[in-house]
Amino acid sequence: MSPSSLSSTARPGVVPRSGRLWAALAGVALVAASCNTGGGAKAATGNTSSTSAPAPTTALPMPTTTAAPSTTTSTTKPETVTTAPVITPGPNGLVKGMTGPAVQQLRQRLADLRFDVDPARSSYDSPTYFAVVAFQKQQNLPRTGQADQNTLNLLARAALGAPMLPNGEPTRIEIDLKRQILQYWIGGRLTKVLPVSTGSGQRYCVPASKGGGCATAVTPGGSFRVNRKILGLRVSKLGELYNPMYFNGGIAIHGEPAVPNQPASHGCVRIPMNSSMGMFNSVSIGTPVYVLGGKAAPVPFNELAPPDPAAGPPPPGPPAATTPPAATIPAPTTTLG
Repeated sequence: MSPSSLSSTARPGVVPRSGRLWAALAGVALVAASCNTGGGAKAATGNTSSTSAPAPTTALPMPTTTAAPSTTTSTTKPETVTTAPVITPGPNGLVKGMTGPAVQQLRQRLADLRFDVDPARSSYDSPTYFAVVAFQKQQNLPRTGQADQNTLNLLARAALGAPMLPNGEPTRIEIDLKRQILQYWIGGRLTKVLPVSTGSGQRYCVPASKGGGCATAVTPGGSFRVNRKILGLRVSKLGELYNPMYFNGGIAIHGEPAVPNQPASHGCVRIPMNSSMGMFNSVSIGTPVYVLGGKAAPVPFNELAPPDPAAGPPPPGPPAATTPPAATIPAPTTTLG
């Protein structure tokens, strides 16, 4: 079963471009792992603590995505960002491993648009690469991880990412299976945009030493809530999960050393390790999670979230998922110059 896609995908708008444009070039290739057949490099974490709450017995109702009447107030607060500062990179652009003021300006621009980089640093490192990939995914650009001229032309004048569900709860997580991005809203304001890798749609089998059995790698669409968190590493039939936040049975948002630019997991929602701890600390039990672009489907292996010994018996099963409607935010009409 291949990953589903949104019928209509939200794209953020653009604001007028500045006088001069950025230019850069960088690239790196990553290998898929965790929540994926091959596994991956392990991070130095331990299963040291956990929090949990009973999973809801039914899925959350999906908020309407059609145009709201004039009496309805969107939970998303309007924000704007200024155009990008002017930088003058060398003839080969800004590549991974470089440092200096120009790279810091690149990071600052990405941070202004809510991509997960520290603007105070000045190195073109893995977090910078993941932020560039997330921007390319958000804008439906080729997912090269290279900050080429076309990418930076749009980055220089891009607006904040548009909500996929404008009338959703003010604090929520939105996951777009087609674009492979996650948007995290707090109090109606966009706070993070991350690249993700979700279910590959491929059939796979687990060795007998890990419980055995075969299933299709799918991330079901629908509306859910975070109901269990575990700090550190947790191993299950769905793979190796770092700092997992479960929202649909054994499917979780979790850190992973390798997050490829396409769907490659066993069903979980993988995010970069540099974003994992911050998300784990910020996301509360009960936070709504909306997975757009996928049909309601069983969790692979009907896997449940692991029980919390302090909370008594585990819930009877994952909440039933409803198929979410496609977002109806129009794509911007502005084209690159």
